[in-house]
Amino acid sequence: MQASELRNLDVNEIKAKIDAAYQELFNLRFQWASGQLEDHNRMTVLRRDIARMKTVLRERELAALAAGQA
Repeated sequence: MQASELRNLDVNEIKAKIDAAYQELFNLRFQWASGQLEDHNRMTVLRRDIARMKTVLRERELAALAAGQA
């Protein structure tokens, strides 16, 4: 998911996507441990998507703080 797509979403929608991504990552780790994981790259992509979503949330948090101080 692109950062530009995430910036168009609501904070609650992003948090829901983060929760879903963590759940999927949890399931992928189980598949990896049991030897059933076929797409190892998916774990990397998912971790980067989570980081991207958290970055967008942090940008909004900092913008809100800056707007409150000005």
